[in-house]
This record gives sequence, structure tokens and C-alpha cells, in this order.
Amino acid sequence: QLQASGGGLVQAGDSLRLSCTASRRTFSSYNMGWFRQNPGKEREFVAAIKWTGISTLYADSVKGRFTISRDNSKNTMYLQMNSLKSEDTAVYYCAADGPFTVRVETSSGAYDYWGQGTQVTVSS
Repeated sequence: QLQASGGGLVQAGDSLRLSCTASRRTFSSYNMGWFRQNPGKEREFVAAIKWTGISTLYADSVKGRFTISRDNSKNTMYLQMNSLKSEDTAVYYCAADGPFTVRVETSSGAYDYWGQGTQVTVSS
């Protein structure tokens, strides 16, 4: 199971850090991703990190503002979001793909396990 947390209501330009904690001991063998979704829209890729923690991918819309990281000793993944914009408003979901998947995927269909989502609202 995946548990996302850290969302909230902030103003444009503020920062937030999302966390995703996994209950499985095998967390360290899964590629992890963050996606976001607004009502009536498709789920959108945000960022992903390989199980090794070495490779990362970002959507162009968040590149340079968001940083994905993981602490395998804590079974936890993070998304540091800086310089938030109103268009970042969405429900953010964490997801896991694996185990030991070679390629870091940006498609939501590649991910096998999903957290419940945490709401991020950025007021302008």
C-alpha cells in the first residue's frame, strides 16, 4: 500500500513537500512516480525516480521547480515543489512500478500500485 501526504492550500510562489510512504519492504526495488489529476482531465505525469534513486524524469511543466527523491531506508518518496503556480493545483498521486523495472516510465498505465492522492491547491 502507498500513502501520500503533505498536500495543502498555499499561495503562488510557496513551497510544499509531498511524501509517499510504502508499507512494503520491497519499496526499494520499485520505480516510483508522481502523477496529478484535476476533475474531468486525464491523470498527468509529474515526476518519476528509478528504484536505484539515480535516474529521474520530470514533466516539462515542473522541470526546475520540482525535485523527486527517495529514502529507501524509510520506504518513502518525496516531491519537493517550489515556486508553485495556480496551474499546479490538482490531486497528486504516488505510484509504484516494478520490481526492478529497467526503464522509468511516464505513462500511468505502467504503474501497478497507487496511493489515495493528496490535494494541492495553489491560490494566485
